[in-house]
Amino acid sequence: MAYPLIKSLHLLFVMAWVASIFYLPRILVNIAEAGNDPAIKARLELMGLRLYRFGHNMFGMALLFGVTLWQGWRVFPGRLPNFGEAEWLHAKLTLVVLLLVYYVWTGRLVKRSAKGGALPSAKTLRIMNELPVLVLLLIIFLVIAKPF
Repeated sequence: MAYPLIKSLHLLFVMAWVASIFYLPRILVNIAEAGNDPAIKARLELMGLRLYRFGHNMFGMALLFGVTLWQGWRVFPGRLPNFGEAEWLHAKLTLVVLLLVYYVWTGRLVKRSAKGGALPSAKTLRIMNELPVLVLLLIIFLVIAKPF
């Protein structure tokens, strides 16, 4: 019973974090397209900063339950599986780190904008907005197929 519960909580917090990953760049595009309207920019920047904080909390919870799934067999022997030398897991974790770096980068862009700094063009931000989808697709494939 412990394994399905921990796995469910991990997936819940991963989904919330991924929602932040997808929505934060959209806020950045809107900030870039807001022009010189300070009220709209301020509202979008506030939304971005709050979403960034929310995403950090969701990542922390996902990480906690993910590490429990990964190494929990040591604490709960017989209740949680031992993934051993799962190479697919190492590839997945590498891609998760890549998503985390992307997320931190978008958060820093929001903070830069809130301090009056310049953002990349809206077109560049739109292109960058699509990259996490491809990384997430690879992560899902690795988790489901476990190809190596």
